[in-house]
Amino acid sequence: MKLRYAMVAALLFCGGTQILRAEEKLNKLSESDRRSGWRLLFDGKTTKGWRNYKKEGVGDGWVVENGVLSRAKKGAGDIISEEQFEGFELSIEFRISPGGNSGIMFHVTETEARPWQTGPELQINDNINGHDPQKAGWLYQLYSPGRPGWMKNVEAQAGLDPERELDACHPAGQWNHIYLKQTPNQSEVMVNGVSYYRFQKGSDDWNKRVAASKFAKFKNFGKPTKGHICLQDHGDYVSYRNIKVRELPKEYDVPDPSDSTLALKPVLAFPDLEWDNWEAIDKDGKTTPLRPLVITHAGDDSGRIFIATQSGTIHVLPEGAKSKKTVEYLNIKDRVLHWKKGNEEGLLGMAIHPDYKKTGKLYIYYTSAKESHTSILSEFQVDPANPNKAKADSERIIWKFAQPFANHNGGTIAFGPDGYLYMALGDGGSGNDPFDNGQNLSSLLGSIMRIDINKTSGNKQYAIPPDNPFVKSPWAKPEIYAYGFRNLWRFSFDRKTGDLWAADVGQNQWEEINIVQAGRNYGWNRREGTNGFSNRGQGTAINAVDPIWEYDHQVGKSITGGEVYRGTAIPELQGKYIYADYVTGKIWALDYDVKCNKLKGNYRIPSNKMPVMTFGSDQSGEVYFGIETASGKGIYRFAHDK
Repeated sequence: MKLRYAMVAALLFCGGTQILRAEEKLNKLSESDRRSGWRLLFDGKTTKGWRNYKKEGVGDGWVVENGVLSRAKKGAGDIISEEQFEGFELSIEFRISPGGNSGIMFHVTETEARPWQTGPELQINDNINGHDPQKAGWLYQLYSPGRPGWMKNVEAQAGLDPERELDACHPAGQWNHIYLKQTPNQSEVMVNGVSYYRFQKGSDDWNKRVAASKFAKFKNFGKPTKGHICLQDHGDYVSYRNIKVRELPKEYDVPDPSDSTLALKPVLAFPDLEWDNWEAIDKDGKTTPLRPLVITHAGDDSGRIFIATQSGTIHVLPEGAKSKKTVEYLNIKDRVLHWKKGNEEGLLGMAIHPDYKKTGKLYIYYTSAKESHTSILSEFQVDPANPNKAKADSERIIWKFAQPFANHNGGTIAFGPDGYLYMALGDGGSGNDPFDNGQNLSSLLGSIMRIDINKTSGNKQYAIPPDNPFVKSPWAKPEIYAYGFRNLWRFSFDRKTGDLWAADVGQNQWEEINIVQAGRNYGWNRREGTNGFSNRGQGTAINAVDPIWEYDHQVGKSITGGEVYRGTAIPELQGKYIYADYVTGKIWALDYDVKCNKLKGNYRIPSNKMPVMTFGSDQSGEVYFGIETASGKGIYRFAHDK
C-alpha cells in the first residue's frame, strides 16, 4: 500500500519533461533534438513528405509497417523528399537485406533522367556479402573512410596498425545509423557515430575525384547546392527509420537547447589578484598562460580558496574572496609534465582531505614528467609551521598507472560524502576507444575508482572499500565504482544530496551529463549519449544507464562539468547544475529532478564565448569557474545583470 501511495505521489508531484531513453526514440525527437532544431522527415506511419522521382505519389513497393519505411517489393522506384535542402544535417537509420544494395542521395534535382546524375550517393550495402565493392557509408566512387593523421601516428606508437580497415557497420539484417552534414565549407559522414571522412563539394579535391569517377560524364553531377534527399530503389529489400533533418543557416548556428536566458553575467571574482611566483612572460620572452584546473576549499572554516594549475602549482587565497594576492601553496613543476608537451596531461586533479584541519593532507593527480604517459596519485602534507604552505618533499605515491595514449586521462579526484576518494580515468585515449577499455571491467580505464586512502592493503598504498560494487567479482578491478565513460571532465558531488554528477566528453556527436550510481554501466563505447556507437555490439551495455542530458556537436563540442549550486548569492541558481562547453564558450544551468528523473529546465547564462576549463566552489557554496589566461585574470563568478 505504501508503495502504491509513493507511486501516485511521484506522478502528482514530479513535474517536468521525461527524457527519452535510447530504446524509446523510434521516430520521435528527443528533448535535446527538439530544442536544437531537429525535425522528423518520416512520421513512422505514412509516406507523407515523400514522392517518387519526377512523379506524384509513392509507388506500391514502398511499405510502412511497425514504424519502418521499406522498399519491400517491385513497383517502388526512387523516392525523394518533397522539401529541398541547402545546408543541412541528416540523421537516418537503415537496415539492408543480406546481399542487398541501395543508396541515399542528397542535393538531387529533377533536371536529369536519374537522381544519381545530380545527387552524390551514400552507399547502402551488405558489407560482407554485398555485390558492390563500395561499402556502406562510402560516398560512391568518391570518398571512403579513413583515420585522421594524428590518430594514425599515436596508434602506430601504441602498436596498432594505423591502416587497418575502418568499418563501423553492423551486419546485414541489423540497424545502422548514418549521419551526414552538408555545408558549403565542409561536409562530413559518420556511420554509427564513427567519423568516416570529410569533404567539400566543388573543391579542387572534389573535382579531381569526380573527374576520375563514372559521374564525370554528367555535367550537372554534384553541381546543385540545394536539392532533395533521395532513397534509392536498387531492387533489394531495404528499410529506413528515425529519419531526421536539421537545416543549417549560412552562419551554421542552431537553436540553443535552453528554455530561457537567466539575467546573470560572469564577472571577475578577483579583479586585482596577483599570483605569487608567476610571470606572464618568461625569461625568453614567451607567454606562460595560467591554466586553473581545480578551484576548491579546505573545509576548515578558514574561508581560504585553493586553486591548482595544470603546470603543477597550487595557490591559496589566504583571505578567500577578499584576497588581493595568492600564496604559492605547493610547487611540483619539477615532476609534472607541462601541458604544452601534452595538452591533456599535467596536474589534472586535486582533493583536500575531508578532515584536513586534523590531518593536513591533500591529494594530487598528475602526469609524470619522467615516465611517459604515466598518471600518478600522490599524497602531500601541509607544513606544520605554515598553514599556507605544503611540503613538496612530503610526497607519498599512492597509485601509479601507465596510460596507452596522451589524451583522455580524466583526472578529477574528489572525496565523497562517505569519506572515500573517487577518481575518474578516461578510456585511455586516441579515438573510438581502440582497446575497448570502456566496457572492460578488468581495466581501470573508462571508470570512476573509489578507494580508501586512510588505510593500506597488501602492497597497495590504499584499501578497497568493502561495499565497492565489484569487490567480489574475480574478473573485475575491485577499485571500480562505475564504468562506461569516455573522458569525464569533470565530476562533483552535490553537497546537499550527495548525488554524483559527471560530464562525459563525447567522441564525434554527443556531450552528456550523468548521475552516477554504484556498479552501473554508462555505455561508452557501445553508446555515445543515448545513441549507438560503432559495430562492437551492445553486450553488457544493453542495460547501460542513459545520460540525464545530452547535446550535439552543432551546439557544443567539449563539455566541462560543473557543480550543483548551493550558495546564497544567486537564488535563481539554487539546486541547478552549472556546466559549460569549452569549444563554444557557452554556459548553462540545468534544472533536473533526480528523484523523479525528469528535466525541469535548461537555462542559458550569457557569456562572451568563454572557454571554461573548470568549475569549483568555496566552503559557502558559491561557484567559480576558470579559463586559461595570459594576464592572470581568469577566475570568474556569477553576478546579477542589472
